[in-house]
Amino acid sequence: MAYSGETISFPSNLPSSLPAKSDQIHVFWHEGMLEHDMGKGVFDTGMDPGFLDVLEKHPENSDRVKNMVSILKKGPIAPFISWHQGRPALISELLYFHTQDYINELVEADRKGGKFICTGTFLNPGSWDAALLAAGTTLSAMQYILDGCGKIAYALVRPPGHHAQPTQADGYCFLNNAGLAVQLGLNSRFKKVSVIDIDVHYGNGTAEGFYCSDRVLTISLHMNHGSWGPSHPQKGSIDELGEGDGFGYNLNIPLPNGTGDRGYAYAMAKLVVPSVEKFEPDMIVLVVGQDSSAFDPNGRQCLTMEGYRKIGRKVREMADKYCDGCILIVQEGGYHVTYSAYCLHATLEGVLNNPDALVSDPIAYYPEDEAFTTEVVESIKRYQMDKVPFLK
Repeated sequence: MAYSGETISFPSNLPSSLPAKSDQIHVFWHEGMLEHDMGKGVFDTGMDPGFLDVLEKHPENSDRVKNMVSILKKGPIAPFISWHQGRPALISELLYFHTQDYINELVEADRKGGKFICTGTFLNPGSWDAALLAAGTTLSAMQYILDGCGKIAYALVRPPGHHAQPTQADGYCFLNNAGLAVQLGLNSRFKKVSVIDIDVHYGNGTAEGFYCSDRVLTISLHMNHGSWGPSHPQKGSIDELGEGDGFGYNLNIPLPNGTGDRGYAYAMAKLVVPSVEKFEPDMIVLVVGQDSSAFDPNGRQCLTMEGYRKIGRKVREMADKYCDGCILIVQEGGYHVTYSAYCLHATLEGVLNNPDALVSDPIAYYPEDEAFTTEVVESIKRYQMDKVPFLK
């Protein structure tokens, strides 16, 4: 199905002159995704213990994404942004990644008014419609690239998706937005796709969906959190390398808690870039979560805006070299309501290869000692070189 989405025009007092088409980021968004609400409680539990006067919103709430939309509409990056209307996915499209039985379970749960899925994950009234919009909006972003309409597209979506496995919701995720888009690309004209996931948590769902495929290289940089229960049995450890034809094409990079800008840059240079160079994809999907930032309540890493900016630049460099500059960016976590928007802005600045920062960091100062991270990265490198056939 060819892209037929509507371009959205936003009034702005920013300069009307725009950079060349190749330097535009095409943002796909639909405000209906704001209707997903997982309530209030103690952090993400939905629990009211009865002795707290003030309960907090679930961390995956609409405020975080409202700020992401507003910084792209009103911030210095606005002239580089082109807006496009998202749309709901068709049930048939969900079968690119998920099983029919699993989709039937979600449809039935929605019909009955909602369901507690697993720890922190609630399908409430409005959630299923939002999930369909997130999936369809991401598919539209990928289709836009496939149709040759643009080279860099960003699916600004919620609920997130990278924990959703073919048969299991997990970690605030119902449908695997990135996984659906990857499979659409493979079904169309892409022969090989690299997924680079920088969310603070392991992209276990995406990995699971392509665990036996040698056409998708899944790389996840995450804090070393391990499994968190039946919905997330994967550990994100270095020995989860894939199976069958996919052996060696799932590369996990569990980084020590507290890894910051220099540690992530070292991991990108020593592990991510060489793997992508060996794989030679014709498409890169960058899965972004700002929960790797130094101030996020749901992570224990220490990236700042500059760290995200450098990751964006490095991904753009690889895309220019192997993928004719094509990048699909898919939004995942990021739960600090204000700083997540700043880190998104910085990431996209990097993807645009802007030589200077457009926005200064309002809060970041965090001393970093990357010595331990460097040791861990070198250890992972030795393991991968020993075990992964295509890296040898």
